[in-house]
Amino acid sequence: MRRVLPSIASVALASALIAASAQLKPIQSDLNPIDSKSSLVYKTAAEGNLSVDLYFPDGWKATDHRPAIILFFGGGFGSGTTNQFGGTAKYFASRGLVAATPDYRVRGRQQTGPEKSIEDMRSAIRWIRMNAARLGIDPQRISAGGASSGGTGVVLAAYSSAYQPEGDDPTISDRPNALLLYNPALGFGSHVGEVPPEVVKALEPVISNWKVTSGGPPAIVFFGTEDNLIERGRAFAQQMIAVGNRAELYTAEGQGHGFFQELRPIGHWHEAVVHQSDLFLSSLGYLHGEPTIEHPVAEVLKKVLP
Repeated sequence: MRRVLPSIASVALASALIAASAQLKPIQSDLNPIDSKSSLVYKTAAEGNLSVDLYFPDGWKATDHRPAIILFFGGGFGSGTTNQFGGTAKYFASRGLVAATPDYRVRGRQQTGPEKSIEDMRSAIRWIRMNAARLGIDPQRISAGGASSGGTGVVLAAYSSAYQPEGDDPTISDRPNALLLYNPALGFGSHVGEVPPEVVKALEPVISNWKVTSGGPPAIVFFGTEDNLIERGRAFAQQMIAVGNRAELYTAEGQGHGFFQELRPIGHWHEAVVHQSDLFLSSLGYLHGEPTIEHPVAEVLKKVLP
């Protein structure tokens, strides 16, 4: 059987295009899912609707109070789809979490800049918390993960006040309760490699617009040792530890940017990263029992910090 979800309250697209600001779309009806994946519109922006794919565990009920995980794809704010984390979302749903993979505006599809991408990521976190009661989610146990530029949005949601979406309800927090960062783009540092100077000039002010403060959400961070972005990623983890926040940094020897991706035909780094992510969430009480994903012997992550 296939899940049939009631549609959320609709606002005519024509009206949305005229509106001065984007609008979050609250869920108006009870969900009664049958299948494991569903999709809902969470926001209407000037360029159109943005959807989030939702993955529900077996036995899910709207009255549950489950932890959640939100996973944002990477692609340099220019490309990417929710499929990047589809398998990972299914895995965490199988472990009992409600998992979400939101779409957001990118240059290649909507001709928008990175600021709009980050605004949408903040909106998606806020939408999950706003609708927690209908999604069977504990609003105080919402973790967020992101790859590359997706990781940028997650860190800015936690440790920056920049790029707040106009029209969102500021009384609903968009700050995740835990961070899972997969080679996040947090600044180029001194090792830009082959990144064109014009790209560095355009993106550096955006992706480095964060400041770690005490009392913030814990984080686990993954990088390949050959990734040009690792320098600023390490600095983020060091700053987290310096102010008393929990942070763990793991590296994959000899690997470059995006080494962890599920469909990347290089070893089994994806399994190793998901396995370690599972252990991190378990240590926070979000998951229970041993990871069910097989831990690859050949690919060993090295714990660098703390």
